[in-house]
Amino acid sequence: MQRVQAVGDVVGRWFPVIVLAAGAVALAVPGVFTGWSSAVPWLLALIMLGMGMTLRPVDFGYIVRRPAAFAIGLGAQYVVMPAVGWLLTVLVDLPPEIAVGVILVACAPGGTASNVMVFLARGDVALSVAMTSVSTLVAPIVTPLLVLLLAGQYLPVSAGSLFLSIVQIVLIPVVLGFLLRRYAGGVVDRVTPALPLASVVGITVVVMIVVAGSADALFTAGLAIVGVVVVHNLAGLALGYAVARAFGLDATARRAVSIEVGMQNSGLAATLGTVHFGPAAALPGAVFSVWHNVSGAALASYWSKRPVPATTAVRE
Repeated sequence: MQRVQAVGDVVGRWFPVIVLAAGAVALAVPGVFTGWSSAVPWLLALIMLGMGMTLRPVDFGYIVRRPAAFAIGLGAQYVVMPAVGWLLTVLVDLPPEIAVGVILVACAPGGTASNVMVFLARGDVALSVAMTSVSTLVAPIVTPLLVLLLAGQYLPVSAGSLFLSIVQIVLIPVVLGFLLRRYAGGVVDRVTPALPLASVVGITVVVMIVVAGSADALFTAGLAIVGVVVVHNLAGLALGYAVARAFGLDATARRAVSIEVGMQNSGLAATLGTVHFGPAAALPGAVFSVWHNVSGAALASYWSKRPVPATTAVRE
């Protein structure tokens, strides 16, 4: 298992490059992945099961200890990104399916990689974990309603169908993983080192399936998609930090909120796009999967060189 963990660490560091290479392969030979789209929800469910296995009751204690900071962070998560995503679809002329895909990314919960980025950035890891966990647990209600509100002008949206999909793909696996850790901790501890590698492999395969299934749309609107994704992510990082600062949160909490807001569960967005709206709607999620790991890692590296002394935590 130590060897698996070592491989996972290497793969995690090179994740953006691996996904880019996988996308190039999918573009070169899209026919190889014909008929694979039905595997996308199962792959994400396995990833979310792994996320559930990492959760502990103590992770939710932050909500009791610092309810204001948690509420500000969670509110920013579900206000900033949806607002920016919707605005971008208004300002940029995108095909309807791709516009819906941008909004799906915008309305998704926080991404699991954000916790690692916050740790590297010397941010408030407890706040990051609480935000990721709770935003994921409330996603079956919040995400469908936001998508219905913001994407209905582009394509018909069934909030009920989205709710069922998120429950099946996200909520049930996360809760099951949490219960496995609670009642079969010894088994979970033995497989935990393999979880990062499994997540990277799962997301990589999802990206390959999505890119292969929508190669024509990517060739047609590729630059526009990449531009919107980059602006969306950078705006989320900047505005998340600005909101946290405006409400007087300390520097470590600002870093956590910034990264949590800017990094989305793009795998969920790609999956919902594939299942409910068509392959092109999954493209923004696939591109976001690559980009937010690049920008998140760069920001974490910058902040890692600027530690926050306890006596000056409120000023940065």
